[in-house]
Amino acid sequence: MEINFESFIEWDTSPFILFSNEGKILYLNNAAEILFGYVSKQELYDITVAYAPQSFGYKRTALTLSYDSFLFYAISVGYENEEQISLRLYNTPQAKPKHKLETDKMMTTDINILLEANIALFKTKNTNKLRLLVDQDLPEFKIDQNNFSKLLRKTLDAFRSSDSIDISLKLLIGQHLIINGRKEAIVQLSVDANGRYIDADEEIRAYASESQIKCITTEYSIKLEIPLLH
Repeated sequence: MEINFESFIEWDTSPFILFSNEGKILYLNNAAEILFGYVSKQELYDITVAYAPQSFGYKRTALTLSYDSFLFYAISVGYENEEQISLRLYNTPQAKPKHKLETDKMMTTDINILLEANIALFKTKNTNKLRLLVDQDLPEFKIDQNNFSKLLRKTLDAFRSSDSIDISLKLLIGQHLIINGRKEAIVQLSVDANGRYIDADEEIRAYASESQIKCITTEYSIKLEIPLLH
């Protein structure tokens, strides 16, 4: 019986890309298609060539790669001929939540209003230039307003000395979080500047973890991936 493995690759959450020997994309699964919104084809092809095995077959390498909210802990590079070479990236496992979210105790919230209220509070103590880009069509969803407001205040305060701050709020198309065994859409809050304080990073991660919000911190940004709970 002939088996079509393409569907299994397509369903995989690990990005898979098949390149030609000239760096052209011959095939990619859905996870890789989403990833290409954050990293160039050339960069991933260069990584593929750099970590390719010296002879036919495949080689797995442990390394840390980060592209926006995508975190990977290893890659596999393989080829069986001189015309094609494949790259697979392995997602860093998410930490198992310490407790189940009690969504029945959460309030249905317009996150834009909650965000604007906390920005207004931040502005009472800071004069930073601030640019805000939000999706006004985001639906209301359940969130722990008290915990999330604490998270927002700590996050914004990390940028208190930045000349200007860019804040965006958007739905991440095609991406999901598993919350209480259910697949939930993701709203991403991104705060970026030319630098920030890191003294409160542990508190920020703790507040995020309490609401099962994925927190990605870099030298210049904090990104919060918020489950859109109903």
